[in-house]
Amino acid sequence: MRSSALVGLMTMLSRVMGLIRDVVVANYFGAGSSADAFFVAFKIPNFLRRLFAEGAFSQAFVPVLSEYRSLKDLAAVKHLVDRVAGSLGLVLIVVTLLGVLGAPVLAAIFAPGFYLNDPLRYGLAVDMLRFTFPYLLLISLTALAGSILNSYERFAVPAFTPVLLNLSLIGAAIWMQPLFEQPVMALAIGVLIAGSAQLLFQLPFLWRIQLLPAPTLGFRDEGVRRILKLMIPALFGVSVSQINLLLDTLLASFLQTGSVSWLYYSDRLAELPLGVFGIAIATVILPSLSRRHAEKSTEHFSRTLDWAMRMVLLIGLPAAMALLVLAEPLIATLFHYGEMADRDVMMAAMSLRAYACGLLAFMLIKVLAPGYFSRQDTKTPVKIGIVAMVVNMVLNLILIWPLAHAGLALATTLSAFLNAGLLLRGLLKEGVFTWQAGWLKWLSQVGLANLAMIGILLLLAGSPEQWLRFDMWQRVAHMAVLVGGGATVYLLVLLITGMRLRHLRH
Repeated sequence: MRSSALVGLMTMLSRVMGLIRDVVVANYFGAGSSADAFFVAFKIPNFLRRLFAEGAFSQAFVPVLSEYRSLKDLAAVKHLVDRVAGSLGLVLIVVTLLGVLGAPVLAAIFAPGFYLNDPLRYGLAVDMLRFTFPYLLLISLTALAGSILNSYERFAVPAFTPVLLNLSLIGAAIWMQPLFEQPVMALAIGVLIAGSAQLLFQLPFLWRIQLLPAPTLGFRDEGVRRILKLMIPALFGVSVSQINLLLDTLLASFLQTGSVSWLYYSDRLAELPLGVFGIAIATVILPSLSRRHAEKSTEHFSRTLDWAMRMVLLIGLPAAMALLVLAEPLIATLFHYGEMADRDVMMAAMSLRAYACGLLAFMLIKVLAPGYFSRQDTKTPVKIGIVAMVVNMVLNLILIWPLAHAGLALATTLSAFLNAGLLLRGLLKEGVFTWQAGWLKWLSQVGLANLAMIGILLLLAGSPEQWLRFDMWQRVAHMAVLVGGGATVYLLVLLITGMRLRHLRH
């Protein structure tokens, strides 16, 4: 609980800075063609980073590193780290060179609507991709450093690191954009600066724990080979939600101008609770589950997963309900300035509601997947991921016609519930997870608290048209009342129904 709170606090700082970044970007670039082009150019390396570095690599590396830490000495751990850093670094350099040289092909693949229908947007996306793609190399090495620090319970540093990305993009949008003929190019340069800053920031902390890598090629090393074996199927399995989001961008490139940006802004809001709480809990439990598995402690393994699911329900459900009820007020308060028009707010709110419906499923995937990866089982999530992605693709093609960009978001939500349900069923079937006592009471407490919170939000929210007419400070003041009132009611009902802080400990 203490570790999750620490990671959550640092991640909250990062996500708040991320929202400020998006406010600045929306103010300067709105939801037009230049913003669409940047979001595509940034999403390609960012997608590969989540798939390759934070997804497959971390889920394969942390269990092996935790096992080395539990069963071997520091010299053996350092040997593994050196060879992983060298092997990963070589692969990333090759991939980065291919990505920079093949930017026109990548942009055409990931945004075919730009390529076929809008040559100017396509050309701008290609130009920016040449600057944003090296971010994959830098942030993947940063993820390696963060995985090592997390395995040694140094959670705060990796959780704080994304703040540097947000600061770099804010600085680029405000001070660098006047220097370019195409102002949005400043954001692409900001991404490259951010990747360098994030990597350099973590290196002193690795040195303190005597695990600063001296990169050495080691593809034949036993530990490296185990990581690669676990990583190859996990490349797909752990990041199905990211593949689904990328498919949304691909299809949205065929829709009206602004669709990519509407999906981006709504996804960013849904990512706030997911990143602050869901990923924080998953980050903390993976090393713990890996050690419990190595120690053959099945009971503690199951209890850890049960605790993680309760925390997801406690935090994820009210977050989802608040996003559903306050979609227009939230979008307006954060983004309705400068180039962001009234229509952009209403359209982004539609996809935000669709994503909000799936927030609980997104968070459950984050905490259920470690139940497999900690046991070095990457094949099962792959099979589940394939099913979920196929369903998502079918739903995309069905829902895009009546609901346009919101249909893409809704398809992602529905496939996420399928993914989470199959992951849970597998853990129960394999006997590594069993429900602990007290779930019925827990559900009734959380359910009543959510109903009370929804009531107060509906009472105080007002109409979307009011929020569009408000100036910035009116929006901020009204939103503060809504957030404060909703949170207060939620916590009070939990206390009245008997929930206490000791019930949240693990």
